[in-house]
Amino acid sequence: MTCLTFPRHYRLLTAGDYRHVFDSAVYKVHGKGLMALATPNDLGHPRLGLVFSKKNVRRAVDRNRLKRLARESVRHSQYRLPGVDIVLLARRGVNEVDNNTVHRQLFGMWRRLEREAEKSTRPSRSSTAPHSPAAHQRRG
Repeated sequence: MTCLTFPRHYRLLTAGDYRHVFDSAVYKVHGKGLMALATPNDLGHPRLGLVFSKKNVRRAVDRNRLKRLARESVRHSQYRLPGVDIVLLARRGVNEVDNNTVHRQLFGMWRRLEREAEKSTRPSRSSTAPHSPAAHQRRG
């Protein structure tokens, strides 16, 4: 059985970690009331950082509920997610969404992030396509 814990090395811990994701986000995935920014890391596993401001989610109980749901969804998806640093941001109105909807949205966001990361690591067709012979002919 696989271990589904959420230890410290699966979290963004310092302000520098967050700043790096904000400054160089390669992937941006939206959900209803949520947005995830992500940038590749060299660790081979995802790391999660949460930004749920009091301005967007007024009550502490709602912020804590959303954080708990986000951590749980990453914990269950950690072996499918690529090696990226993710910052999950809350938008206004997300606290009015029920737990099942938030859960479905997060899993959908992680699937889209996985697809985007897979697409960007795959070699593009244009770089591997053979050059046309007309481009190599001499002009006389």
